[in-house]
Amino acid sequence: MTENLTRGLRPNAAAIARAKTMPPWSLLAAGAVLGGLLGGAYGVVKAPTYTATSYVVAVPTEKSDPAAALGFAQAYGRVATQLAVLGDAQVWAGVPVKTLQESVQTATSPDAPMVSVSATSSRPDLAADMANAVSRALTRHANDAKAETNVELQQFARATKPTEASSASPGVTGLVGASAGGLLGGLVLLVRPRRTVDAARPASVPSPATAADVRGQM
Repeated sequence: MTENLTRGLRPNAAAIARAKTMPPWSLLAAGAVLGGLLGGAYGVVKAPTYTATSYVVAVPTEKSDPAAALGFAQAYGRVATQLAVLGDAQVWAGVPVKTLQESVQTATSPDAPMVSVSATSSRPDLAADMANAVSRALTRHANDAKAETNVELQQFARATKPTEASSASPGVTGLVGASAGGLLGGLVLLVRPRRTVDAARPASVPSPATAADVRGQM
């Protein structure tokens, strides 16, 4: 029984020989095909995500100037994702603070006193609601301190329900997977051991000299 098990586990010599004779580019092709299939499958299985963005703008009062508004816009962009703002936004968005922390991002411009608030969700309507809720809460907190900052925050554009997903399509993930698979196949091709012709060729042994050759040399 042990001999049968050992014989079954013994690698097929013909299969190994065929693998050794395969052309080098076959590794690249196999890696690209496998990576493309895995990437495409990931794009199909993964649920699409949607992103909605709202914008608020900092406006200086009569006692301030545009430079101050630009500086406060940068500060408000960092404050927008803090717990004080998100705590109020969760009431209007209808989601926990943790969801807002994971889904909302802000961005500012060095040239314009504007703050963009983007929210991502698997539901397009929820993405728009979260972005508008955070913008509303941020505007409220900023205007409560308007007497001290001399800068007012106003809503510039509300977030609308996105009609297209912001996540990559299965075709894009398939191309990314194919590129990654081809790259891995190329790395394997570079690091695999190379066969040397001299090592594989048996050493030649000089044949024994015949008696006629010996007499001729003498």
